[in-house]
Amino acid sequence: MPTLRQIEIFVKLAEIGNMGEAATTLGLTQPALSQQLRSLEERLELRLFERVPRGMQLTPSGRELLVQARAVLSSARNFRDAADQLAARPAGAIRFGVTPTLGPYLMPRVIKILHKRYPDLRLFIREGIPVLQQAELAAGELDMLLSPTPIDGKGLHIEPLFREPLRIIVPPDDPLLGIRSLQRKDFAGRTFLTLDHRHHYHRQLASICEDLGATILADYEGTSLDALQQMVGSGVGLALLPQLYVSSEAGGLDVVRIAEPAGWQTHRSIAAAWRTSAAYADLYAEVADVIAGEGRR
Repeated sequence: MPTLRQIEIFVKLAEIGNMGEAATTLGLTQPALSQQLRSLEERLELRLFERVPRGMQLTPSGRELLVQARAVLSSARNFRDAADQLAARPAGAIRFGVTPTLGPYLMPRVIKILHKRYPDLRLFIREGIPVLQQAELAAGELDMLLSPTPIDGKGLHIEPLFREPLRIIVPPDDPLLGIRSLQRKDFAGRTFLTLDHRHHYHRQLASICEDLGATILADYEGTSLDALQQMVGSGVGLALLPQLYVSSEAGGLDVVRIAEPAGWQTHRSIAAAWRTSAAYADLYAEVADVIAGEGRR
């Protein structure tokens, strides 16, 4: 039978698609990872990956087994958590996934509260693309996830937390700022900057642009909200900024201004998620409650 370590290697390589990066993430050398993968394929009598110019790509057999492999890792994590709970060992750490459009502007306040309430609790925070982190949560590689909705995944508990307003930002000398009562039609033909298309942000922006008659800049995807703010400030286009970013010390409106049409009340919904079978589901619910309170505040 394959070992849990071999299954973990299989899943991580499937997600990253690069032998060297996967080995580094798992704390292995590349030859050691290759040997474990070769042993797994020999045991299964299946080829799981093929080499392509950009790295490693799953074969059809590999794609078929990936869902089951993630389920195995999730079950193993739940087993360890249940054993700890039966032995009266409290959860010492939570592996916490969060989108970079939210975490840096909300989590510092949350961590202060949690540290006072649970001095021995450690949050290992990992920023990433929400759709990828949903898979990691289902596979047991993360314990909790904080993300804009929708959050999809079999066997996950989704806890709605709060709604966050989205603000339209423009360059400080944009003609829109001179219009006394802005209307949606005033944004027709304007160009908005976006983030990686795998973010919820991108999909929501596409819907907003359709409503405004605006377009998304096709050949640019920002890597952060800071990048969007700076690009807008330099006159490249318009963008959306979440309210938590606008209100935070890390974000703000140093080089841009807010310009929104009458009646603008667009927001995104934020939720937390964890596996329904998690042994520490009650603790995760308490953490989610703290996050909800800070988000609403």
